[in-house]
Amino acid sequence: MLTRWSDRDRMFGTTDLLRSRLNRLFTDFDRSCGYGPGWKTAESMPKTNLYDNGDTFEIRAEVPGMAKEDIHVKIQGNSLEISGTRKSNAPEGYSGQRKERVALTFSRSFTLSSEVDAEKVEASLENGILVLTLPKSEAAKPKQITIH
Repeated sequence: MLTRWSDRDRMFGTTDLLRSRLNRLFTDFDRSCGYGPGWKTAESMPKTNLYDNGDTFEIRAEVPGMAKEDIHVKIQGNSLEISGTRKSNAPEGYSGQRKERVALTFSRSFTLSSEVDAEKVEASLENGILVLTLPKSEAAKPKQITIH
């Protein structure tokens, strides 16, 4: 039986320590399995926004530190794939003391709600943002029918 306040404090302190270690254990477990905020594959994917303007789709993807030669865009029907490779930018003969921006390869696929006219697609890369303007195909655009 616990009789002193110091014994109770020690018991609650031990319980708090056990709880914090279990929380940390499960947080680390989630990161290694690909769940939660530490999802490793999500960190290597470019963050992307997709907008529908009625006649066109616009995609903006963050690809910092990548050159346009390192990014590939493939369109087929209503399927879009963006892939790329960021190479290590360590100078020749230097060894890394700390590496947070590692070399990586990514591939993102999107299924659009309608087909795209692949011949009229425009792409630009500025300040680490890839902007794709994807005009919808004529067959996918809504047609106004007049009633006689």
